[in-house]
Amino acid sequence: MDTRPLRAPAYRRLLLGQGVSFIGFQLTSVAVSAQVYDITRSSLWVGLLGPANLIPLVVFGLWGGAVADAVDRRRLLLTGSLVAWSATLALLLHAWSGLENVFLLLAVVAVQSTGFAITSPVRGAIIPRLVPTERVAAANTLNFLVSSVGTVLGPLLAGVVLAKSGYAMAYLIDVLLFGAGFYAAARLPRLVPLGEIRRPGLRSVIDGLRYIGSQPIVMMSFVVDLIAMAFAMPRALYPGIAAERFGGSAIAFGWLSASLAIGAVVAGLLSGWVGQVRRQGVALVVVVALWGLTVAAAAFARPLWMIVALLAVGGAIDLMSSVWRQTILQTYAPDEMRGRMQGVFMVVVAGGPRLGDLRAGATSSAFGLVPAWAGGGLLCAVLVVAAGLAVPAFRKYDAAAERVRRS
Repeated sequence: MDTRPLRAPAYRRLLLGQGVSFIGFQLTSVAVSAQVYDITRSSLWVGLLGPANLIPLVVFGLWGGAVADAVDRRRLLLTGSLVAWSATLALLLHAWSGLENVFLLLAVVAVQSTGFAITSPVRGAIIPRLVPTERVAAANTLNFLVSSVGTVLGPLLAGVVLAKSGYAMAYLIDVLLFGAGFYAAARLPRLVPLGEIRRPGLRSVIDGLRYIGSQPIVMMSFVVDLIAMAFAMPRALYPGIAAERFGGSAIAFGWLSASLAIGAVVAGLLSGWVGQVRRQGVALVVVVALWGLTVAAAAFARPLWMIVALLAVGGAIDLMSSVWRQTILQTYAPDEMRGRMQGVFMVVVAGGPRLGDLRAGATSSAFGLVPAWAGGGLLCAVLVVAAGLAVPAFRKYDAAAERVRRS
């Protein structure tokens, strides 16, 4: 690993705080999915968590990115964090009450998604202000590695907590772990915007979208991720697979939920070479196609260890894809556009899997678990290759040459 970004104290605190709080966030995500399935016994209802997350992500992600280009990013990060924490507290109170109201759960998840939609683009826009440009790729890799560690530990912890103590304990742990992320945000320096400042609003958002539409390389970085997540993300099917093949085991569900992140952690620990790849466009097309094929193969595996292993390979591939996409955005766009670019990035990165949840849940109800799982992965591989072939500028993108040109 390239650990040089850790020499910057503000970045180091932000990374560690985010890592601790993200364990709780993932614990809650798994617990909510399990609770919805426990109440309804339906993968379709689990899939509906997708749009409950997606609508606030789109609205407040784009708005939050525009605001991040116009205000102190530290203050905005603190505000969004408090919104997300309040939603987790509401989940805890709901679990304690014993209401088992799925509509209330969906509403609270939407509020939590609003907080996440505000904070995520701010964090992405902050990184190039905390570390030198040549270390942005390494900082992104460390970010994704720490997030992946949380995505491993959170679901595995969820499997144990749900089996032993129930939903309320899961949400209580998240409420407590949140403090680490809030402390790190509070210790950041003031981060006022650079360059031209536009009043945040619809016009500012439209300017950001217009910029994306005029830059094929930026546009394709979003398109390949949407294809990967909307068509191949299988996580809404985990509760159904755990029930159908493993007797509803909470431990099996925890391992399935952690599998992608396990691979991402391993890839992150061996990631020193990732930031050295110059042809990041063609590399993205290749790895997203491999992601789809790996996910499809996992649908046909029967032993739990084999499903987890195949999904872990997919998670390793996804980490590489995430680093290259994020680095393209952070180094290609000017600082006064970074908040909006990160807002759109967050909408795509977080919204794509929610679309995938809805697609997986709906197709599973119509065609069954295995066709929904495998068919999405195969379709992903076909579509990303077709999209890559259609945009030569993206295939030819050279990160090192672009950095030299802009300097």
